[in-house]
Amino acid sequence: MSDDYDITIFTIYLNGELEKELSSKVKLQTLCNKSFLQLNKFQRNISMPLKVLLLKNSIAKKQLKEKYDVEIAFLEGPITRIFSYKNKNVKKIAWIHSDISQIFGNGFKSKIKRLLDKKIYSKYNKLIFVSKDNMERFDEIYPNVKVDEQVINNYIDKEKVLKKAQEGQEIEFDKNVINFVTVTRLVEPKAIDRLIKVHKKLIDNGYYHKIYVVGDGPEREKLENLVKVNSVNETFVLLGKKENPYPYIKNATYFCLLSRFEGYPMVLEEAKILEKFIIITNTASREVIEQYDKSVILDNNENDIYEGMKEIIENSNELLKKSNNNKTYDNQDIIEKIKQII
Repeated sequence: MSDDYDITIFTIYLNGELEKELSSKVKLQTLCNKSFLQLNKFQRNISMPLKVLLLKNSIAKKQLKEKYDVEIAFLEGPITRIFSYKNKNVKKIAWIHSDISQIFGNGFKSKIKRLLDKKIYSKYNKLIFVSKDNMERFDEIYPNVKVDEQVINNYIDKEKVLKKAQEGQEIEFDKNVINFVTVTRLVEPKAIDRLIKVHKKLIDNGYYHKIYVVGDGPEREKLENLVKVNSVNETFVLLGKKENPYPYIKNATYFCLLSRFEGYPMVLEEAKILEKFIIITNTASREVIEQYDKSVILDNNENDIYEGMKEIIENSNELLKKSNNNKTYDNQDIIEKIKQII
């Protein structure tokens, strides 16, 4: 899009994993001159969130000095709050990627955030959702936010996925073993802790398999300890962040995303492009695989995930014979929709 527009990207933190892939035409600004992982716990959990919450208007005035025609808050939370400052001469668009009823949890802090965000979302000209389910959940939480809404699925570079999937991987899979791979951030909603418990139970009951997790995040240390406590170091492998996760997806027996809640995960579209058999929990991500035969949806609780994975391991040979009816992914159509709203 930088071929057609003068684009500035404003981030909260420096050194995001895709920062180096930005076109040289794109300008980059940041609020904090460190990466998220360089901050201590107090800065991550208290000082930075409070700064954004209490000083959002002054941050916006200081950081957004140039005259912009359109300002897009591309993620729920801090950026959406900062970009909500009053400016009648700018078209304001907010993108919503997740189930807004789940993303902030259910505690006292979540109620405060929802109350504040009701007013914030009302300041936007348009709200874009990555799935119909996300839009419906948002409307349930904020029935009085009367802003124009639209669904636009996430953009993926299909040819790039296919090309990068042909590259090598650092850890080769044993082709004689059923290998499950998931690619995700290590955060509580992704339920990797639950997956470790399910894996342990399956191993103990004689259903041998391996699970590989590609990704990093604030839950990593906790999950590493959980793997050790359950003595599954050899069969449950936290690979960390990989610049190219596609060979791991391509060469796995199954791709799984067994989260507690989801939006419209791009990684599922990528797994479809690579024609993998996909296993998910019953979240908003079911929209992604509605027309994809090589998939199964499990109920979103530990017991049903265990039973579902057990059945998959038992019937793997038959399941993998399923044909693929994946439609051609049209990323240009998504770009055109974004241009139209701009």
